[in-house]
Amino acid sequence: MSKIIAVVNQKGGVGKTTTSINIASQLASAASSVLLLDLDPQGNASSGIGMSKELTATTYDVVCKGLVLGQAVQPTHINNLFILPANSDLAAAEIELVGLEGREFSLSTALKDVSQDYVIIDCPPALGLLTINALTAARFVLIPVQAEYYALEGLGQLLNTIQMIKERTNPNLDILGIALTMYDKRNALSDQVYDELKNYFGDTLLSTVIPRNVRLAEAPSYGKTIFEHDRWSKGARAYKALAREIRSRV
Repeated sequence: MSKIIAVVNQKGGVGKTTTSINIASQLASAASSVLLLDLDPQGNASSGIGMSKELTATTYDVVCKGLVLGQAVQPTHINNLFILPANSDLAAAEIELVGLEGREFSLSTALKDVSQDYVIIDCPPALGLLTINALTAARFVLIPVQAEYYALEGLGQLLNTIQMIKERTNPNLDILGIALTMYDKRNALSDQVYDELKNYFGDTLLSTVIPRNVRLAEAPSYGKTIFEHDRWSKGARAYKALAREIRSRV
């Protein structure tokens, strides 16, 4: 059975897409078959992995038009890594899904035929119907949290949404962990945010922290993972460790 992980935070700019791409790539490098599912209308996971903007079939077609998953999934240039790409068409899904019966289950229904070992869902920065679909379809939630003052704002709302999903549509949903991103060891605030998360969430906070790293920021503009762009960088080493920690937890 596929291990489906939704990467979620309604705040933008916390490293969701960077985390999704690099975790998916690292899991694939360990000889697992991985599907990176782009559920963000911005399509950053798709462009970040080197996909063209000219797409014939996308997440929108699968979620809203009933296209069979296998007809939209495409291989990437990375062995064992596949992608269900997205573009701006997906923005219409929030409106189109509203009128559908069982709208929360559109994605989980599509993923019943998934063949990959892992599915990594890069969610949009909002708690709308697309994110609810991801949480309904997923077995685990990974929450990237930025090491900044406002990082904890909105986290309670996200946790309430996860609890609501557990009660209404997906009782098997569990929080895989919280990953601290953009950590700057020179900044005392980063340590304060880490300590607050650790005190409140305990072992739910993953031990691996992702540093603020120029090479990580550069990689998407080349359509590459951090491992292709600079595999010896601090960012690459951190995501390798994070993938190993995630693999041990699932």
